[in-house]
Amino acid sequence: MTVLLLVPMILPFLAPTLARRALDRLAPATALWVLTASALALAGACVAAFGALVLIGLLKAPAFAALGKLVHPLRTPSDYFVLPAAMAAAGILTLSALTLARSAFRQARAFRAARTQADHRPAAGDLCVIDSPHPDAYALPGRPHRIVVTTAMLRSLGPAEREALFAHERAHNRAGHHYFLAAAELAAHCHPALRTTRAAIRLAAERAADESAAATLGDRRLIATAIARAALAGHASPSTRPDFAPAATTGPVPQRVAALLEPPQRPRAARRAAFLLVVCAVLSVVAGTAGVVDFHHEVEIAQGENGP
Repeated sequence: MTVLLLVPMILPFLAPTLARRALDRLAPATALWVLTASALALAGACVAAFGALVLIGLLKAPAFAALGKLVHPLRTPSDYFVLPAAMAAAGILTLSALTLARSAFRQARAFRAARTQADHRPAAGDLCVIDSPHPDAYALPGRPHRIVVTTAMLRSLGPAEREALFAHERAHNRAGHHYFLAAAELAAHCHPALRTTRAAIRLAAERAADESAAATLGDRRLIATAIARAALAGHASPSTRPDFAPAATTGPVPQRVAALLEPPQRPRAARRAAFLLVVCAVLSVVAGTAGVVDFHHEVEIAQGENGP
C-alpha cells in the first residue's frame, strides 16, 4: 500500500525533461494539450497519495482510529517509515495549500484590477488601449475577451507589427489559453517538479499562438519581428497583468523567434518523449488509485468489516 503511494510522488520528477522534449517534437497546439493533461494527472495523483499517507498516519493513533470507528488502530508493515512519511506529507500538503491560496488571491486581485481598467476604457472591437509609459500587451480573458495594449507598446511597433501582435493575442483568446495556464499554475503547487513543467506549458501556449497568428497573416517573419520588437520594448517594464493572461512577450522569445523563422514542420504525433510523458501520468494515476483502494481495504479490515 505505502509503496504504491510513493510512485505518484516520484514520477513527476521525470516530467520536466519529457515535457521539454515533447514540446520540441509535437505541434505546439498538440503539445499544449498533452503537457497540460499530463501535468494535471500527475498533480492529482500526487495530492491523492499525500492525502492517503496523512490519513494512514492519523489512523495509526488510537484517538483518530476511534473517531474513524476502527476496532483497532491501522496496522502497517513499518511504523518507522510510515509515520515520518505521513508527517512529511502533511507538511507538504499544508505548504502547498498555503502557497496556492496566496497565489490565487494575488491572481484574482490582478485580474479584477485589469478587468476594471479595461472596462473603463473605450474599446475598438476587442482592442483596449491603455495610456501608460510602460510597453505591454496581453490577452485578457473574461466576458468579453479583450486585447489590452499600452500606448508605449503601440509607439514601439510599426503598423504591420501591431497587426501581428494583435493576431497573436487574439489567438490566445480564441484558443482559451488562459485555462491551460491556470491549470499549469495549479499543478505547479502540487509538486515541486511540476514548476518546471509549468514553464514548458507556458512556452507551448506562446508557440501555439505564434503559429496561429502566422497562419492567419501568412507571414512568419512578420510575426517573429513583431514578437522580438515587442519583447525588447517591454523587457524592463513592470507588468501587473495576472499570470494566466498570456502575452506575446513572455517565455524564451529567442527560441520562439527561431522557430518562426524556420519552415513550419509537419506535425508528427507519435513521438517517444510525449508517449513516455503520458505513460508516466497514467502509471502515476493507476498507482495512486491502487494505493488509495488498498488503503480503503485496510481501513475496512480495521473496522472489523472484512476480517479480524
